[in-house]
Amino acid sequence: MAKSVAIIGAGITGLSSAYFIKKQNPNIDVTIYEATDRAGGKIQTYRKDGYTIELGPESYLGRKKIMTDVAEDIGLKDDLITNQTGQSYIYAKNKLYPIPGGSIMGIPTDIKPFISTKLISLKGKLRAGLDLIKKPTKMDEDISVGAFFRDRLGDEVLENLIEPLMGGIYGTNIDDLSLMSTFPQFKEREEQFGSLIKGMKHEKEQRMKQRQLYPGAPKGQFKQFRHGLSSFIEALVEYVEKLGVNIQYNTPIDDVIVSQQKYELVIGENDKTYDGIIIATPHEVFMNWFKEDPALDYFKTMQSTTVATVVMAFDEQNIENTYEGTGFVIARTSNTNITACTWTSKKWPFTTPTGKVLIRAYVGKPGDTVVEDHTDSEIVNIVRDDLSKMMKFYGDPDFSIVNRLPQSMPQYHVGHINKIKEIQEHIATTYPRLRITGAPFEAVGLPDCVAQAEEAAKSILVEL
Repeated sequence: MAKSVAIIGAGITGLSSAYFIKKQNPNIDVTIYEATDRAGGKIQTYRKDGYTIELGPESYLGRKKIMTDVAEDIGLKDDLITNQTGQSYIYAKNKLYPIPGGSIMGIPTDIKPFISTKLISLKGKLRAGLDLIKKPTKMDEDISVGAFFRDRLGDEVLENLIEPLMGGIYGTNIDDLSLMSTFPQFKEREEQFGSLIKGMKHEKEQRMKQRQLYPGAPKGQFKQFRHGLSSFIEALVEYVEKLGVNIQYNTPIDDVIVSQQKYELVIGENDKTYDGIIIATPHEVFMNWFKEDPALDYFKTMQSTTVATVVMAFDEQNIENTYEGTGFVIARTSNTNITACTWTSKKWPFTTPTGKVLIRAYVGKPGDTVVEDHTDSEIVNIVRDDLSKMMKFYGDPDFSIVNRLPQSMPQYHVGHINKIKEIQEHIATTYPRLRITGAPFEAVGLPDCVAQAEEAAKSILVEL
């Protein structure tokens, strides 16, 4: 009799888990349970009147190839689009400053653009230069991203360059954010070359060599699909269903029970039995089933940031934006509620009809309650007031959309990676043929979720 696996959650991690199980062993009977009426989780594309608007994640990092590989395998090769390259900015000291050329995540690799930028004072530049002669930062264990970059490059570069670019990705205060859970490659390069700047200079040279090998390749870092990220989810759903995967929507799971050699899912009045389970839900959900296990208590106190994506569409005559580029991030020393803004119609021209302008802003910082405390129309006004510091608006937008993502960004505080290793070891020994994976564990980017799904599928198949 065929072995059976239940997957709880039809977001990108759950769907990818089903994909990898079926690719490796087509005989496994796979059922996905989804509490809502749709697949995709945070991924949600709004398509109407020629617009293609992302209400959740905007794109994915192309150099993490696993998602591209899956996309090509499920028939989306011709739909892949790489972003338009262009100048990005940082809003600091009540002004937009171009991010210095040649920098990688704010870390300088070219001396001339860094020396000429007005974003950093002469004192701040000299302090950053000490990285070239300082010994590698001592680390007996995990430290914060803030502590590491303060030590290497100083406070000013951290606050005006590093923090706006890195902190927003994880929705966490940079002085709490775990270095080894998020950006361990920077520590590796610093150790390897004795200097963070030298390490990143080497990284840049390697990337340039890759481009020379493929001179016709797009230069942008990010990838999208011609019909939006939801088209990836839709294609993945269709693909796994053709492989025999059964997806049950509007089916929340009440409990997960260990039953001798199998697992029981309690679904309303019914119980379903499976040989193995992959759980790919937010930690607030799966802790309902594991609250009696003290080894998972870490997730009881794990914080998540609530954010909102705010989209505004304008006729191009009703907006004046004199900056050429793809958007900007905001230094935390600035007095704004928004944390970043993408000039979507410039970065992704396919998203917007001719003659229209599309802007996407992000609201929600660790510890604040702006999203919870205001109505949609109030949030739109807050965003517009902030954006009025950088561009001019004439009249109201053609339309606006506020998409709230409550507790959607799990915060990886210092020590997170060690806790996760302990928890994963505990799960593997205590709950054979069961895996819990996804954003609460290791990295929040879409390709990272796909990679975790592959690992979960591989390991559970070994035990089956």
